[in-house]
Amino acid sequence: MPKPSKPPKRPATPAKPAQALRDPAAKRPNLLHPRNRHQGHYDFPALIEGCPELGRFVITNPYGKPSIDFANPEAVRVFNRALLKAHYGIGQWDIPAGFLCPPIPGRADYVHYLADLLAEDNGGSVPRGPGVRVLDIGVGANCIYPLIGHRDYAWRFLGSDIEPAALASAHAIVNGNPGLNEAIELRQQHDPRHIFRGLLGAGERFDATLCNPPFHASPDEASSGSRRKWKNLGKLAPSRQLPQLNFGGQSNELWCEGGEIAFLRKLAAESAEVGQQVRWFSSLVSKAGNLDDFRRALKKAGAISIRTVDMAQGQKQSRFVAWTFLEPEHRRTLPQGA
Repeated sequence: MPKPSKPPKRPATPAKPAQALRDPAAKRPNLLHPRNRHQGHYDFPALIEGCPELGRFVITNPYGKPSIDFANPEAVRVFNRALLKAHYGIGQWDIPAGFLCPPIPGRADYVHYLADLLAEDNGGSVPRGPGVRVLDIGVGANCIYPLIGHRDYAWRFLGSDIEPAALASAHAIVNGNPGLNEAIELRQQHDPRHIFRGLLGAGERFDATLCNPPFHASPDEASSGSRRKWKNLGKLAPSRQLPQLNFGGQSNELWCEGGEIAFLRKLAAESAEVGQQVRWFSSLVSKAGNLDDFRRALKKAGAISIRTVDMAQGQKQSRFVAWTFLEPEHRRTLPQGA
């Protein structure tokens, strides 16, 4: 078996903060997590060297900087492929048309802040290696969280999804990159009414879970949200037809009955059923207005500690909520994921 490719080493010190711009191809390094590999401007010459097909999508933006058309699904897909190859040594990555193509720097921030949370129960040191096991709820066709978490921390992952086509795509990514099969397991949740129920074995343990929940309540709301994103990028014109929900996304990735808060309430209630098997549960919360309602649901479920972790990538503000049903001493002595 060929040896797995090693991702490039990250710099010893984070890049110096750059002046804030509205340029969508620029990021503010002081806002990204210090361990995030995506500090500063994207190095397009280096990205094109590793992924030549990216070259045909590179444009000069109004700020005179190289960029891509972030409203072009194919451009974003190839751009993600180039980033994963350059920064994480992922040589084979693709997703079918119509699936969610996530912004990698923001996804990486979630993983790094989750690692900081785990460090609190590990003497202040981020736990690394295959002894750490993480559950990705809704792994999707892109398999982004397991790829980043394994490459940066050598964690093992279980990725779950209700969509067979998404799992088939994730399987192709895992099988196409040597060494990932031993680190990333994929499993279908056969009952779309549930999240944890029927998915986990009684003896399975996890150090953490993460989740990017659907945030719209209907297809129309999802389409309106996609239209707003296009408008914010200055791409929407009366004569231009809106592509199929791109930035990408299948129906179960973008909406569910009751919207984000309904999903989060179910997540809170079902997490209590496996509360002794997981150190820290977590989920992104797209709408800040849902935070209070979600915290009430978690308290009702019996969570004994609830954290809100704020993040920022450029102009975008985001956050995730983490919770646990275990007392600190129990978390510190709980065996690692199995």
